[in-house]
Amino acid sequence: MIDRKRIIVVMPAYNAEQTLERTAAEIPDMVDEVIVVDDRSSDRTSEVARRLGLHTIVHPQNRGYGGNQKTCYTAALQRGADIVVMVHPDYQYTPKLIPALAHCVASGLYDVALGSRILGGRALQGGMPLYKYLANRALTAAENLLIREKLSEYHTGYRAFSRKVLTTLPIEENADGFVFDNQMLVQAAYFGFRIAEVTCPTLYFQEASSIGFRRSVQYGLGVLETALQCRLARMGIVAPAFLSPTGRRLTLDPTQ
Repeated sequence: MIDRKRIIVVMPAYNAEQTLERTAAEIPDMVDEVIVVDDRSSDRTSEVARRLGLHTIVHPQNRGYGGNQKTCYTAALQRGADIVVMVHPDYQYTPKLIPALAHCVASGLYDVALGSRILGGRALQGGMPLYKYLANRALTAAENLLIREKLSEYHTGYRAFSRKVLTTLPIEENADGFVFDNQMLVQAAYFGFRIAEVTCPTLYFQEASSIGFRRSVQYGLGVLETALQCRLARMGIVAPAFLSPTGRRLTLDPTQ
């Protein structure tokens, strides 16, 4: 806990058997609970999670990266989270920075905190492929222009959210694929939530999750479409569901 605020870490997992335990070992004691959502992995991810004593949910069918996160956030809210930190279980991001992200939100100064691979200037040293680095910089520049923000990157998978953010945003309107991450940040900016960034090292290695070139291109196109929709929505030209104040929010069952 931080200032009596309950901290829950969520891990959207898919075939993370080899890295989950290493990731969990670095989660600090100030975290109240860890939730792992296994998106129907073909390995022993859920077995490892249960052996580690982590609250484990297994999807009966693969829902995709965005669908996995929807389950993560719903479960965390149902279990009383005041602050939710998403950490990938592939050890690409170190959990040692969870306190920094959580404190940004707990302070009340920010509603969202991001672990940025770009701020520290060492993304390439951490093994980020050059084409991904260049695409990250180009997409971020385009998004900042269209969304009118000044973030160092929109593509990190290391994030902390306040409960208010997760209960306010129309998250159910977002895609179930990889563009979900980008849609959430665009939503946060569009609805006026304050976003902080913390420099974060990253590691790229064989066991770490990473999408291939084809999916990266699809993601990039989705990112540009999302940013353009945000710009047009602010101009009153379009009204996409994922930016609608009446869009579908996460459904919480108080009995669970």
